[in-house]
Amino acid sequence: MANVQMHAMRLFRELGYNATTVEQIAEAAEISPSTFFRYFSTKEDVVITDNYDPLLIAAFEDQPSDLSPLQAVRNAMISGMDDMSPDELETMRERNQLIMAVPELRGATLNNLIQTMQLLTEIMAKRVGRKPDDLALRTFAGVVVGVNISVMLYYAENPDKDFSKLIDEAFSKLEDGLLL
Repeated sequence: MANVQMHAMRLFRELGYNATTVEQIAEAAEISPSTFFRYFSTKEDVVITDNYDPLLIAAFEDQPSDLSPLQAVRNAMISGMDDMSPDELETMRERNQLIMAVPELRGATLNNLIQTMQLLTEIMAKRVGRKPDDLALRTFAGVVVGVNISVMLYYAENPDKDFSKLIDEAFSKLEDGLLL
């Protein structure tokens, strides 16, 4: 999967997202188009699919129980990024810029973020002893996802910034009551 994504990102840089075909990606990765579709449902999925959710869950579950839910999520997200190699961070930056630049990718990412919101609701419910359909938990998860969206957009416009520091700063503002 990572090999296919690596070739896709290279082709997107060279040819542009819209000009790159699944067939070109498959050929570059030395697989058939049907094999491509075993890994990814659509061309958009090759950009938005990642392994961050399992890492987020593990990092969240490792957070001390005395932290507030917001502190636990914040620490989990930052620790996940701190564990990334420079190449992984660069790939994340490239993917983020592409997602924010291509309307089809923004739409596909929204679906992905809704799934992440549901996942956050479930792991938070377990942590605080509530049911996952609790409106407060869903609202909390929506706020966390909203912070991520705002930072992703800011980062796409300011790629020289440190994504981890931006996430930390955004959550800090939220924790302080987001005074404007």
